[in-house]
Amino acid sequence: MMRTALRRGLLSGAPRTLTPRRAPLVRAYRPPSTSFTRAPPARRSLSLALPKAAAPPAAVAGDRAVAYWLFGCGGLVAGMVSVGGLTRLTRSGLSMTDWKLQGGLPPMNRADWEREFARYKLYPEWQQRQSMTLEEFKYIYAWEYGHRMLGRVVGLAFGLPLAYFWSRGRLTPWLKPRAMALLGLGGAQGLIGWWMVRSGLNKDLLPERQKQDVRVSPYRLATHLTMAFITYSGLVWCGLEQLGGQRAVSEGVKHAAKLTPIARGAACLTLVTAISGAFVAGNDAGMAFNVWPYMVDDRDVGGEATFVPPDLLELQPLWRNMFENTACVQFDHRMLAYGTALSGTGLFALARSGAWHALPIVTRRFVAAGALAVVGQASLGVATLLYVVPIELAAAHQLGAIGLLTCALGSAHSLARAAAVPAVVVAAAL
Repeated sequence: MMRTALRRGLLSGAPRTLTPRRAPLVRAYRPPSTSFTRAPPARRSLSLALPKAAAPPAAVAGDRAVAYWLFGCGGLVAGMVSVGGLTRLTRSGLSMTDWKLQGGLPPMNRADWEREFARYKLYPEWQQRQSMTLEEFKYIYAWEYGHRMLGRVVGLAFGLPLAYFWSRGRLTPWLKPRAMALLGLGGAQGLIGWWMVRSGLNKDLLPERQKQDVRVSPYRLATHLTMAFITYSGLVWCGLEQLGGQRAVSEGVKHAAKLTPIARGAACLTLVTAISGAFVAGNDAGMAFNVWPYMVDDRDVGGEATFVPPDLLELQPLWRNMFENTACVQFDHRMLAYGTALSGTGLFALARSGAWHALPIVTRRFVAAGALAVVGQASLGVATLLYVVPIELAAAHQLGAIGLLTCALGSAHSLARAAAVPAVVVAAAL
């Protein structure tokens, strides 16, 4: 009877005393959202799959503090190159006639200065500068002393943080061997620098050097500068690797892949051109053929203008002309500079002709800056030549080479990263 009454009450719409079991399911239901804050299922699965795509080991960014340390050391090396150039331009490189691993204080009183000056007079350069006073000697000594002390600062700035980061486990396996190689290059630079200076202090060549300007071996000078550029390039490249890369828009990946070999070639050509400049400096080749665009222009005296000097290959064997013949050394540097200018501006033009805005912004900045830098560097080179190598222009030209090399390295690295790192699929969201 009670069951019958209960059934009748439920069917007649009487108030329910028990909660139906399906009620929570009904209350938990929500209508599908119509907003665009969430990606549809297909797009969501694609976006989650992208980060899992295979990438090269170098695509993993490291510690930013490590990157900034490497860039800072690169800046110090750039300063070393600049100060070294000024040391050479002021003819100060042979003022310190010994090399000591320990000790760093300069002469502190007049007696010390007189003793150092007397030691300088024992070497060949004094035979051509016998009118030099003690005060003038102090000036050239300061340049060479500053250059050597800055080298020690660079060593400490690299070695001490290297030990700290290594002990803290903040160096990636990729970076560790490269950091040790850079440390070795820095240590070798001190030895190479002294080896270079010794070539200008050779007393055995004193009778011969009384007839010409005393200078260090152009081969040793080029070796010293080449090692500096390689060290700088390694520091910058490793720093860029630690920062990682920016992803390109999907259509920019193919464009970056096409540009990467060109950018790498431009970076290599920039480095070779800078090294050839060391032979120009070592042979004082900038003091000759001070016209442009020709190398010889005798039209004002009834002669002719030529792009190729007549004594281009006067030395035997022929390979010596590339490193010892003033005419050939300057001709080579000019041709390499033209090639560098063409590669830098050509890379910019090719990048602009394709999917320019699909490339990462850092890539666009490096490529555009490289095009501007190569034009500025070429202009500085021509001005330095026409004005017969004034110190200010020559120093700016050498520093400009470092700036141009930086842009070339940045372009090559960022383009390679844009081509290797999985692309960002944003076309459907635009």
